[in-house]
Amino acid sequence: MSRLSSPAPSSSVRVLGRRRAVVAALAAALLAPLVAACGPGDGQQGSASSRTELTVLAASSLTDVFETVGKAYEKEHPGTRLRFSFAGSQELAAQVGQGAPADALVTADTTTMDGLKDETGPSTVVARNRLVIVTGEGNPRKVRTLEDLADPALKVVLAAPEVPVGRYGRQILDAGGVEVKAVSQEPNVRAVLSKVGLGEADAGLVYRTDTATAAGKVDAVEIPDDRNAVASYPAAVLKASKHGEEAADFVSWLSTSEAQKIFREAGFQQP
Repeated sequence: MSRLSSPAPSSSVRVLGRRRAVVAALAAALLAPLVAACGPGDGQQGSASSRTELTVLAASSLTDVFETVGKAYEKEHPGTRLRFSFAGSQELAAQVGQGAPADALVTADTTTMDGLKDETGPSTVVARNRLVIVTGEGNPRKVRTLEDLADPALKVVLAAPEVPVGRYGRQILDAGGVEVKAVSQEPNVRAVLSKVGLGEADAGLVYRTDTATAAGKVDAVEIPDDRNAVASYPAAVLKASKHGEEAADFVSWLSTSEAQKIFREAGFQQP
């Protein structure tokens, strides 16, 4: 039996097929941007394009704990990204006064915050701290008390008087009648810690929480409570913030049980 072959397609059929192919290609090209715009990440809370970025000016002594605070807050608020800027409280106050763009402020004392009442909303104390004498690892100069800091053979470094920890330190020394001639006056507490940790000074006064961040490099000598000072950390929203509602939420969150647990685990005291 002979096999029947299929007839060849006519030229009009071939032309029609090509036209359909061209139309399909054009349609695909036009739809591609729309498909991309409606991809899986579009419209989801916390996507890169929809997140609100908050700039928080914070005291140097909060550097480490705020790393944990930031991660916890962002996890709970995926639509917000926190960007921290750390410095001495007096430096932060100067930045605010100069109009630096920021959303919230956390200082290491109420004095600095009170001086910025025209620039901030109401403040809330979110943590407290105490001072210690910091020495090199192993305390090679055998510093035991505040009185030991008066030894002229001892190189003592303090924060500058306008820095909260420097002011607290001088209050403690003056109350005890201890006269200390500091070899340098630093712009923030971390600079004091660094000088002692690097062996450029024998001792200094820092916050208790700071020594915990330099384990293996420094030792801490406790100061009795009746001779110590309590540092308070107030937080407030800056009136110039472009994200006032989100900034207020962050400041409020710092007083929650979750945030307070983070502060406590880092060695801070409850407000």
